[in-house]
Amino acid sequence: MENGESVKAPVPGLRSIHSPFPIPYSPKKMRGRDDDTGDFLGPSRSQKRREALAVFDLGEKLVALTEAQLAKVPLPESLRELVRESKRITAPVAHKRQLQFLAKHMRREDDETLDAIKRSLEHDRADARRETAHLHRLEALRDKLIDGGDAALAELIDDHPLADRQHLRQLARNAKEERLHNKPLHAYRELFRELKQLLDGEHADLDAEEEPPLEEASLHDSGLDELDLPEIDEFDPER
Repeated sequence: MENGESVKAPVPGLRSIHSPFPIPYSPKKMRGRDDDTGDFLGPSRSQKRREALAVFDLGEKLVALTEAQLAKVPLPESLRELVRESKRITAPVAHKRQLQFLAKHMRREDDETLDAIKRSLEHDRADARRETAHLHRLEALRDKLIDGGDAALAELIDDHPLADRQHLRQLARNAKEERLHNKPLHAYRELFRELKQLLDGEHADLDAEEEPPLEEASLHDSGLDELDLPEIDEFDPER
């Protein structure tokens, strides 16, 4: 070389930073930023992963539902069949692969569909929590009748006048004997069923009272009195 300069041999596969040739731009690897705000223009790789895992978890929850629960979820029929197919596959490796396949198809749905599925599952969980709390109240009421004797029974009758006092008293006494002597808990379970039937029946009656009667509307409310109906003469058997 001129002026005694030495040049190092290029390393295969590497390009000099001062190369006269432009380095190719890959939009898949560069997200870019907004010129005004400086925010990234697209989701990061970690954000995409979190979203994919959220959809996978949503698919797992769908597969865990019973058929009756699944029928209440607003699902496209194609997804519904995939969920049922996933329920039928029980081998661990194959089941996980099927869940991934289900999640892949779920990610193709629009946000409105996925949001509707989430809302439906949230509603079901809220109903389950209320049912669990109701059962816990019944259990506490049963134990109160067993341990509290006639005073607890009198308090129950004051709150629920339609309750069968004698039957509940006998069940409470028998349940107490069963616990004291380690006998089979027949009366203990029967007392729970009686209390559940009593309280659930009262709730059903209250719900029925809140519904308006079907024939309550008058002609004026329905707008029929404003129609020009032809006058009808008295019935003439000769006609």
